[in-house]
Amino acid sequence: MDDKDDDRAGRMGEGIDVKVRLLHGGEIAMGPGKADLLDAIGRTGSISAAARAMGMSYRRARLLVDVMNRGFGEPLVRSAAGGSRGGGAKVTATGMQVLTHYRAMQAAASAAAGPHAAALSKLLLPGD
Repeated sequence: MDDKDDDRAGRMGEGIDVKVRLLHGGEIAMGPGKADLLDAIGRTGSISAAARAMGMSYRRARLLVDVMNRGFGEPLVRSAAGGSRGGGAKVTATGMQVLTHYRAMQAAASAAAGPHAAALSKLLLPGD
């Protein structure tokens, strides 16, 4: 699934966008942005490269990773400090499981909301 398909996965009708968020301890342990960040870390092998690819600061990406790692029983991302041997980051097996289940849950929620979203879409004022 490319980025355009992924973006459409949560969209039901014009102006309707279903987003699933997992809350833990008052924080969003997983949501659409964190899932995209995990994907980017998996592709790039680096938190900083993933942040650049998503147009966010390294600090913001690092904070999001910390929230994800605190929200689950095991870390979703493991990182190594840079230096002479280089650094890097890896999405753990638990991270891959969380991402897979989250994406499936998002797709199921979007599918379930479809008929209602279509009806609501018809009631919205026309967009610009």
